[in-house]
Amino acid sequence: MSNLPGGESAARTAGLPTGFEPAVAHDPAPETEQEAAAREAAASKEAADTVIKAFGGVRGMIDMTLPGLVFIVAFNLTHQVATAAWSALGLSALFVVVRLAKRETIQHAFSGVFGVAIGAWISMKTGKAENFYLPGLLYNVGYCVALAVSALVRWPLIGVMLGPITGEMFTWRNQNPGRLAAYTKATWAWVAIMGIKPVILFPLYFTGNVNLLGWLKVALGIPPMLLAMYVTWQILLKAPPPIKAQTDTE
Repeated sequence: MSNLPGGESAARTAGLPTGFEPAVAHDPAPETEQEAAAREAAASKEAADTVIKAFGGVRGMIDMTLPGLVFIVAFNLTHQVATAAWSALGLSALFVVVRLAKRETIQHAFSGVFGVAIGAWISMKTGKAENFYLPGLLYNVGYCVALAVSALVRWPLIGVMLGPITGEMFTWRNQNPGRLAAYTKATWAWVAIMGIKPVILFPLYFTGNVNLLGWLKVALGIPPMLLAMYVTWQILLKAPPPIKAQTDTE
């Protein structure tokens, strides 16, 4: 039996030079509570930041708001419903062409041109300028109803929209009750904030006051959307971080 020290005996047995001791793997230091909290806060912020991306950002809101402004300006200048409608439709189509040329997503620009096209067709068909805004008003009502129903059946639309972007898909519904509660709360916030528009604008629509209706429609375009996005961002900042969905390859 060799009387060599344990380190030298192990080194010689392994065929290594005498005096060489192989490195011993050490387990990483356990994560402290502060580090865990910081990591979860960073993950929650990253998920919250997807709100702006999901709704097209400021650029997407501009694409959907400016055509209404062009319509009311053109109508005041020409007093022709057809001219105003074609002006708004032309601007919407231009937004789509510009995005295509830049190889950007046309989702929000296309939805804008689709809504403007319907409004333009109805206003020209009836000869009433206020009907240009009718599809948008009906869409707002339908959107708020859909949001409310989704929250009631525990499939909040905000979670449905953000899940694929954050990578959690629908894990928030059955694996992450904290995020389900946050998405439900955010969805109700959208109902309350976006519901302000039809409550204010529908009475004006029935008065036939096209100027006031048009200017208020533009004024209530971006600010409520920004407010709803900010409230959602604040709610998700305080929510548990998302649980990433596992793909088949993973």
